[in-house]
Amino acid sequence: MKTIAGIDEAGRGCIIGPLVVAGISILDIKMEELKQLSVRDSKKLTAFRREILSKEIEKISNKIFYFELDPMVIDEVVFRGVRFHRLNYLEAMAMAKIIRDLEPDIAYVDPSDVSPHRFSTQILRVLRNRPELICEHKADEKYPIVSAASILAKVRRDRRVAELREKYGDFGSGYPSDKKTVSFLVEWLRCGKKDSRFIRHSWKTLKKLQF
Repeated sequence: MKTIAGIDEAGRGCIIGPLVVAGISILDIKMEELKQLSVRDSKKLTAFRREILSKEIEKISNKIFYFELDPMVIDEVVFRGVRFHRLNYLEAMAMAKIIRDLEPDIAYVDPSDVSPHRFSTQILRVLRNRPELICEHKADEKYPIVSAASILAKVRRDRRVAELREKYGDFGSGYPSDKKTVSFLVEWLRCGKKDSRFIRHSWKTLKKLQF
């Protein structure tokens, strides 16, 4: 039997909260069960449906691992500004860590880099045991195993966002395109709130706001 893994992320473009990378492995004999769940890209599912599917996915999984990148960690690499060693590279290293933990025979990855080859090379370079690595854009739409990882990542991030809202107030979705999020940021920083560790200060949206 072979072990198949899928890795994907949620929250890359948000300005509030963590970027969550999720990885799942399933024995090849259980892949048909996964397909029967009709999993698909998490962005095309409601939050309620994602929660239900995540529980079904967990039941047939072999292993599941998460890696969370907090805003302070993201800010550090973005502000550092070293070419090819910014957020894409950070994601590649997070996915490599998950692949090491999952120990799959085959791993499917949805790359954040415009160059899938560069992204896969960065991952494989730090792996001692190298699985067959399929690195393709829109992998979360093409491969059910990556769709499953996408769902798990989104559910985990949604929970983290809910925790942050409970602590800091309702900031909306946490994405720069959300007017509620932008209004929250303006008010939060205008009032000189000291605790802003949950905000990504390296995002251009924040730099454009006038306080």
